[in-house]
Order: sequence, then structure tokens, then C-alpha cells
Amino acid sequence: EKRTVTQIEKNGYPDSIYINAAKIFQGIHTEKSKDRILVRYGDNSESPMVAFKDEHSRRVAYELAFNALKYQDLLEEILLDSNAYPCYSIPDELTSLLVVMLYDLQDRKFQEQKIFHEEEHVAEVQEIGHYLYRYVTKLAAALARCRIKHDALSIEYFVPENVWKQEQRVSALPFCVWINTSKISLEDVIRDLEMKGLTKVESVSDFDHYTYAVDQHCHDVLVFPSSLKEELLNLDLFADCKLLLQ
Repeated sequence: EKRTVTQIEKNGYPDSIYINAAKIFQGIHTEKSKDRILVRYGDNSESPMVAFKDEHSRRVAYELAFNALKYQDLLEEILLDSNAYPCYSIPDELTSLLVVMLYDLQDRKFQEQKIFHEEEHVAEVQEIGHYLYRYVTKLAAALARCRIKHDALSIEYFVPENVWKQEQRVSALPFCVWINTSKISLEDVIRDLEMKGLTKVESVSDFDHYTYAVDQHCHDVLVFPSSLKEELLNLDLFADCKLLLQ
């Protein structure tokens, strides 16, 4: 039976993804000096994360949290400029959720999100979602003003230069995955990859797009071109934890 995973689509996520992403963001967001604090984040570090549905959901939550971190200054400026913040009905402990969901809302071009009927709703996520939609026009206008002010064609302009350079380097690097040998053998992985059209080559210097190599020192490690990352992480091999991203 084919496993189903949470797909990365720009139509929103289940409530559990937003909750976990907010908890991750709460622990990594940039703390401003007291004289620069305009947006306040409460202390909910003791609150445990919701159990991840699968490895794909874990990756999506971390990706959402780190995207919110990259654009934290911009997202805070949008909230302030649109007068969506401060909101005294929303406690500081939910500010991280507000910022994470705002990032996702602008990533969807301020369109409504898909409703996940099979997922249990979380009251805090529903509250923040409804609140943001009340301000959706003002939020979109605030983002447009920021882009005009900085002559920015897209929000990528607002990524700090050191982060942008690091991302450029990382995106060009091959990536490695571990074979979970308690669940699958190297031979079965190779057979599965070949059925999906990938070709084994001797080393990374021989990489084309649909190719991979076995690590010369660790035979339970495979190396792939960076261009295949998103496509590969949606395979059942990852959903079933037979392959693990290094």
C-alpha cells in the first residue's frame, strides 16, 4: 500500500504543522535589544511539540520555522505597518504562531488555505488564522509598501546577505542520505531508485540530474545532486524512514 505524506503545497498546512513550526521558531527567533523591541514573544519554551505525523511533516515544520526566521524583520514590519500588531486579544505566547502563519499567508499570495478535513483542528491556529484574514488586505498592502520602499522585486531581497550567500553555497552542494539497514538493504534501495529512473555513477564528479553515487567510505550512505532534493524527499523511501536525510 502506498504511504501518504503531507505534501508541500502553497495552499496551507494542517494545524499541527503550524503549532510545531511556531514552537521551533519560538526557540530560534532573533532576540532584539530592549530599546529595539517592538514585537514581543512570550515564553512558551516549556510547551512540548505535537507529535509529528511522519518525517515529511517534521521537515515541513522546520522549513516553515526557518523561513519565518529568515524574514523575521520583514514579517514584524508588515504586522506593525498594517496595524495587525499589537493585538491585545492575542497573548505574547502566540506571537510566534502569528509570525509563522503570516509567512505562510504571504507565501500563498494571501490566498485562502486548503481545509484539511482529516486533521484535528487546534483552537489557537484557528484563532490566528481568522485574525490574519480580517487584516489580509492591509497585510498585503503593507508588504507592497515594503517592497516599493526597498525597490524589491520579491521578498528574497530582505534575506540578510550573509544568510543569502550561505544558502547559495548550500544549494549547490550534493546531499547525503543514510540507508536504514534495519528496514531495507542497499540492493533494494538501488533497485527502487533504478525503477524511478535514477542511474548509479562512480563519484559526484560524474553527476548528471538523475544520478547518484554510493559513498566510497560508508556503503550505507548515498549521495545525490542538490537538484533532486525536493523530488526525492517526497518518495515513499523517506516517508517509511528507509532513507534518512543526513
